[in-house]
Amino acid sequence: MMPLTQDDMARISEASFDILHDIGLSDASREAMRAVVSRGGRVTEDGRLLFPRSLVNEALAGLRRDFTLCGRDPAFDMEMTRARVHTGSGGASPMVVDLETQAYRPALLSDLYDAARLVDTLENVQFFSRSMVARDMETSRDLDINTAYAALSGTSKHIMTSCSTAEHVHDISEMCFLLAGSAEAFHARPFLSLNINHAVPPLRFDPDACNVLLAGAELGVPVMVNTFGQMGASSPVTIAGCLAQTNAETLAGMVLAWIANPDVTAIYGARPMVTDLRSGGMAGGSGEQAILTAAATQMAQFYNLPNSTIAGATDSKIADAQAGFEKALSITLAVQAGANLVTQAAGTQAGLMATSFEAYVIDNDMLGAILGAANPIVVDSQTLAVDVIAQTVRGEGHFLGHPDTYARMKSDFVYPDLANRQTPDEWLANGAPTINNTARQVAQKTLAEHFPSYIPPDVDQDIRTRFDIKLPKERMRQA
Repeated sequence: MMPLTQDDMARISEASFDILHDIGLSDASREAMRAVVSRGGRVTEDGRLLFPRSLVNEALAGLRRDFTLCGRDPAFDMEMTRARVHTGSGGASPMVVDLETQAYRPALLSDLYDAARLVDTLENVQFFSRSMVARDMETSRDLDINTAYAALSGTSKHIMTSCSTAEHVHDISEMCFLLAGSAEAFHARPFLSLNINHAVPPLRFDPDACNVLLAGAELGVPVMVNTFGQMGASSPVTIAGCLAQTNAETLAGMVLAWIANPDVTAIYGARPMVTDLRSGGMAGGSGEQAILTAAATQMAQFYNLPNSTIAGATDSKIADAQAGFEKALSITLAVQAGANLVTQAAGTQAGLMATSFEAYVIDNDMLGAILGAANPIVVDSQTLAVDVIAQTVRGEGHFLGHPDTYARMKSDFVYPDLANRQTPDEWLANGAPTINNTARQVAQKTLAEHFPSYIPPDVDQDIRTRFDIKLPKERMRQA
């Protein structure tokens, strides 16, 4: 059962409309103010931008639904319909868990490239959202451009990245148009989208992020309209109040994107987080977080909006049992709630402060089980199998040898790559392997061997001529 009833969602929605109409958001950029005021909004004496109910309703009626976010390989296309759930990476962690030493250290551009290469091989990590901040980049432009380049070099799955200024949106769009062959080809199959945190709760805009949102919408780049209030810190301590404020902040961004481009590909990204009120820190692995995530997903579905959320933000520092149960709890509820995109579902540790290659591989196994458990049960004459039961009880007395059992063992069951199902004696005879050691070996082998060539040499040279690419070519091939 989901945490909110239809009446609950209607009341939260009405409260959000009240917030937008009566309280509004401060610190909007001049461009954002002009956009909203031109459509009937107004600015109060103390500088708060108010959104009339009619404008919000008009945007909600006009926003696109049921579009597709593409991979450069069509096998990785993601339909953003109400019935489809996709799990992937994410975060902006400043640190990485070193694969060799297991020590925490600053994340580098080469680590981001390695993360993309690893995710490229993991079946259940279905998109690559920028998972770490390359701390060896000297300027924000270097960071934005090289993050996009490293991700696009490492995987053919859909990419989600970030920009710090509207100017950088133009740079990354140019890179994508070169890769696609033209702007029109990219718009037909958008393989990169922008993660944009346009709001700084409570109820403030980030002016630069507003302009990134407007630029992305105008250029036809899909935009993730994300909000990150922390319940009890930057949003009310009650779940209902947190949802009302977060929904208002998210809708404000969706309206902005729609004004900039009525045909915008915009994803509702309300992702409220829970605060541990004893310390003021994030409690991403808590049961309350799982409930809050599911409820935020319900609010997106209340408007029938394609949506994304965060789940899997474990507080554990390593890929251990705590990480396993915290990730599984929040991701399962997000998947069962029907979130279209579940980011941070693989690879993150320590409340999104670090990325772990080992965790990517373990989490891929976990995600396969969770996604499999979310499949609907087919009930028809074939699956009820009355004839098969009759044949079996009058014949061999078991179903193991039946042709239907053999056929469905390959289609109806998820077999883990890492989780050990051997008998105790077999496990001991094989050296008593742990899931961590096995995952580490898989990650090491993959990163030593998997060097995909997703950017043609002539296009790569063109990109390197136009932009200051910091990832050496020799780092991008097998030693």
